[in-house]
Amino acid sequence: IRAGERRFARDGVKGARIADIVRDAHQANDSAVGYHFGSREGLLVAIAERHIADMEERRHVPDVTADLREVVAAIVEPTAALLATEQGRDFLRIMEQVSDWSGLGSGRPNEVLTGTILGRQLRQLQDLLGDEAHEFLAVVDGVVHLVAHVHLVAVAADAAAQRRVHALQGVEV
Repeated sequence: IRAGERRFARDGVKGARIADIVRDAHQANDSAVGYHFGSREGLLVAIAERHIADMEERRHVPDVTADLREVVAAIVEPTAALLATEQGRDFLRIMEQVSDWSGLGSGRPNEVLTGTILGRQLRQLQDLLGDEAHEFLAVVDGVVHLVAHVHLVAVAADAAAQRRVHALQGVEV
């Protein structure tokens, strides 16, 4: 699963080659993805299920009287926490590519969301947005890109600071 995350995040969901994923996973058989997951889509679903399950304990369904801000915060806060790890950042890069899985605008979420708190949150958001879901998604997409960019700049700045500290201490990195 981790090899698939890395490849899908780096090369794109459509651009990643299954042979590269198999090689990165140190598997000898080119049919390993098919054997374990059924298909590329099956691997994507397994990746999504793992991360969604990890986030479920931090999620809650806002009260039926909740306003748009409360519902969006309930969705975004556990999701934004994924920026703290490489695996989480890879997952967010993947989910950006399959954003139609949310079902916002179409009313048809991917089955991976069935029975999850995230699925209920997204339905609640769809109900609040109604016909304006597409415009909202465009704004959210821009905010997600901005937050991810700021986080990556901070990570790069931390790494540069660590290198300077090591250089001053005479430690090779």
